[in-house]
Amino acid sequence: MSEIKKIATREAYGKALAEFGEDYPDMVVLDADLAAATKTSVFKKKFPDRHIDCGIAEANMMGIAAGLSLTGKIPVASTFAMFASGRAFEQVRNSIGYPHLNVKIGATHAGITVGEDGASHQCNEDIALMRTIPGMTILNPSDAVEARACVKAALDYEGPVYMRFGRAAVPVINDREDYSFEMGKGVMLREGSDVTIVATGILVASALEAAERLEKEGISAEVINIHTIKPLDSDLITTSAGKTGKVVTAEEHSVIGGLGGAVCEALAESCPVPVCRIGINDVFGESGSAGALVIKYGLDGEGVYKKVKEFLKKF
Repeated sequence: MSEIKKIATREAYGKALAEFGEDYPDMVVLDADLAAATKTSVFKKKFPDRHIDCGIAEANMMGIAAGLSLTGKIPVASTFAMFASGRAFEQVRNSIGYPHLNVKIGATHAGITVGEDGASHQCNEDIALMRTIPGMTILNPSDAVEARACVKAALDYEGPVYMRFGRAAVPVINDREDYSFEMGKGVMLREGSDVTIVATGILVASALEAAERLEKEGISAEVINIHTIKPLDSDLITTSAGKTGKVVTAEEHSVIGGLGGAVCEALAESCPVPVCRIGINDVFGESGSAGALVIKYGLDGEGVYKKVKEFLKKF
């Protein structure tokens, strides 16, 4: 059996910016002294006059991006997720979200897989923060293929978009001819009848692995990929929940305020069913390799499988 191809979504993000630079001449990429890490350096090499290094001043960068958007440009502001959503939250809220400007935020190094950088840089709260900003669209791709599609969709959309990318190489699961991306629409990856697993980002691969293991034990798991956290595809989720009667959410983010929170809100309004949220359980991360941390926090395929099994034993 051939080894599964793995690519970091931040790598795909950088390549996508450079690829689409020709088609979007008004695109300007900004970075906060992290171009090598965020991979906007790929765009900078190809379009040096359209790349602005704002230095270690993330809040100011968001203000610059807001100003550029008012001149007709399509600014893409990049830095680590911790700084984009945390340090610059007030500027994103008031200077970009409030006037609903056409600014794209490329937030890399999100989640626990930042690894050795530790808790200070492992941003597991960014989706929750960005979800509270009215009109903010949030995209969280599951692999490199989807990351490229997210960038294209964000550039085509008029309004603020928060794109979430990771540091570590992750399995490519969407490399197929029939793959298509539509902002705001979830993707049914696997149909099932016993439980619905709603996953986002790198947890989509873990959810698929868990579903295969569950199938061997006679448990039919439906798997949905939610690449757009906001606006959420509530119709797809509630329809699936109505069929299976049980829902599990899986994300590389805090279980508070992220995908799990969004799904619970949607189900509570129209299809109340039991829900198990898999993610970071109200704790900070710690230093360690990305692989080791994913396992420790139960976010790998085996971890998701075990938690789904425990959840189903209650019914």
